[in-house]
Order: sequence, then structure tokens, then C-alpha cells
Amino acid sequence: MMANQTYQAQSPVNFSTRVDKVGRRPMIASAIKGIVAIIIAFIMLIPVIWMGMTAFKSLSDAVSVPPKVFFTPTVEGFVNLFTQQRQLTDAEVAQYQERTDLNWAEQLVLQRQKTIIGQSQFAGQLLNSLIIAGASTIFSVIFAVLSAYAFSRFEIPGKDDLLFFILSQRMLPAVVVTVPIFLMYRQLGLYDTHIGMIFLYTSFNLSFAVWLLKGFIDEIPKEYEEAALVDGYTRLQAFRKVVLPQAVTGIAATTVFSLIFSWNEYAFALMLTSDRARTAPPSIPLILGTGGIEWSTIAAGSMLFLIPVVIVTFILRKHLLRGVTFGAIRKG
Repeated sequence: MMANQTYQAQSPVNFSTRVDKVGRRPMIASAIKGIVAIIIAFIMLIPVIWMGMTAFKSLSDAVSVPPKVFFTPTVEGFVNLFTQQRQLTDAEVAQYQERTDLNWAEQLVLQRQKTIIGQSQFAGQLLNSLIIAGASTIFSVIFAVLSAYAFSRFEIPGKDDLLFFILSQRMLPAVVVTVPIFLMYRQLGLYDTHIGMIFLYTSFNLSFAVWLLKGFIDEIPKEYEEAALVDGYTRLQAFRKVVLPQAVTGIAATTVFSLIFSWNEYAFALMLTSDRARTAPPSIPLILGTGGIEWSTIAAGSMLFLIPVVIVTFILRKHLLRGVTFGAIRKG
């Protein structure tokens, strides 16, 4: 009898202890998963972090052996990126050192016995990237939404063949079609033009964008549109007020992927542009100094080139996280 009373008195405590242990397990597992995710994210971001550090190193620190982790930050790489410079003789250096009208950038390059003689082409090339990538992404998404809706909602003769033909454009390596497009663009006057590059990137983005958006629109129940049509909406009004709001997740994901392709494309930009429409990707690897490759300048250009895509991805991050899983809407 006494043992039974003792067990009854202790059992609530033991039960609560077991509950606490069971409750802690999910918390511990979540903490471990979070720590592992942080470690993996840090490892993946090491190249980006090192690029950002190199962008603020001096030219000597950027090539030092062993590599320097702690250094004095400088914007020398950014100054070299946006300016054209000329090497000075010892007599010219002495004359420049006596001048009091030099700005901070001229004083910075004077430490390496150089002077600024003008602006570089990188600012214009970065602007070309913004114009070409932005315009081609907008056109790609607009045309892809309309095409994907038609393929998803209407019975089109030979629909499967047409979809495969559209997808086949994505299978072609850029190098294979560069020479024919180059010859065609020279005849049409589209070589080294913004319009020519926008047309080209739009056509190559469409194949991927149509297939991606069709998957999202297929997941939107047709009953939504049928209810809107019964209420007196036209097909266009139902598309604009019912389908587009539901497909915003897919549109955001498609926008990001199309922008990344147009923004990073290298082969077409190298072969089909020379001066007026030259974008940043072919220009950054060609940055050379008088004594070798200026790694801090290349890192500065790469970091500036990365910022616009990061901004767009950050703005659309909520839709993108849902969009890449193809789980925006499920039929119930």
C-alpha cells in the first residue's frame, strides 16, 4: 500500500519530466538544423565575401602571398574601374605633388605614379546591361504569360509539338548559333545595337519562361475563370483579374530567372557587340593593368555587377521562395 502511494505521488513528476524531454527534442533538432544551415550558407558565401574584401584592397594587398584577411580598406579598385589613367615620369610626379587642386581620386592614383586622363567605359557598359537585361526580361515575361495562358486553357492543334519546338530553342548552345546570328545582324544593321540584343535575349528567354509559367497557370483551377465568366466578365477581364493575381508567384520566379540569364550572358554579348551596346560581362575579364591583372579592380566591377540582381531577388524573395517549389496553388 505504501509503495503504491509512493508511485502515485511520484508519477505526475515523472510524467511532466518526460513531456519536457519530448518537447525539447523538436527544439534541439531545429537548433541543429539552423546551425547546419548557417554553416552551409557561410561556406557558399565565402567566394562572394572574398570578392567583396578584394574590391576594397589595394593592388598590392590583392596579390599578396599569403592572402591578407586584415587590411586597410581603400577605394583604389573602384577609382581604377571608372577612370582611364596614364603613367607619369618622375619629373611629372614631382610637378603633380606640388599642385593643390588635385581631388581625392587624383591624389589616390598619384601614389602609384599615375594621373587620371578621363572616364572609362564601364559606367556605360553597366548601363547597357541594365537597359538590355531589363527590357528583354519585361518582354519575355509579358509574351510568356500570354503564350502560357493560351497553351494552358485552349485546345491548340499540335500543342505538344509546338511546346517541344519552343523548348528546343533552349537546347541550342549559344556558340552554335552565334555565327549565323552575327551574319544576319550585320545584314540587318542590328550588330552592336541595344534593340538587336533585346530581341535576341527575349527570344532565348521565351522558351524557358513559357514552360515555367505554363506549369503555374495549369495549377490555377479553371473554375475560378468560369465563375468570373458567369458573372459577366469577358475572357480578357477574367485573365486580368483572376489569373494574373493568382499567377504572381510564377511571374516573379520567371522574372528573376530571365533577368539572371540576360544579365550574366557572355557569349552573345562578346560576339555581337563591340562598343555602343557592349555589356559588362565581356568587359570585366578584360581589365588589365600595366603590370598585370588588377584583381581589386576586377573584384570591384564584379561586386557592382552583382548588386542589381541581388536587389531584384531581394524584392521578389517572398514570391520566389514559393515559386521555385511549384506549389503556389493546389486544386482541392
